[in-house]
Amino acid sequence: MDETTLYERVGGQPFFDELVAAFYAGVMTDELLAPMYQDDLVAAQRHLALFLAQYWGGPPEYMNERGHPRLRMRHAPFRITKRARDAWLVHMRAALATMGEKLSEEDRFEFDAYLEMAAKSLRNV
Repeated sequence: MDETTLYERVGGQPFFDELVAAFYAGVMTDELLAPMYQDDLVAAQRHLALFLAQYWGGPPEYMNERGHPRLRMRHAPFRITKRARDAWLVHMRAALATMGEKLSEEDRFEFDAYLEMAAKSLRNV
């Protein structure tokens, strides 16, 4: 049985930085989602990349800098409808697709299942 984390299998932080950059490139073209994001995306990109890296077995940099993720609380100010949730998933899945062979099929399936669960749990309208 493979004891390595997804973080290790994909090559560490650079994978998550690249994934999140591709995600935000898509989001910024989306009329529904773009207004929900800050004008300066540097911090938002960094936070998401660190969060995902930590979730998938990377170092606890996100927790050290920002504390517990408290995802529902952090997203509460935004109207996350079914349409917004679906748009977020489209862009995250498109970003995941750009990662090509960096993810095994099994890891891609697990990552996608996590995205689906997270997006569903953050819907608040």
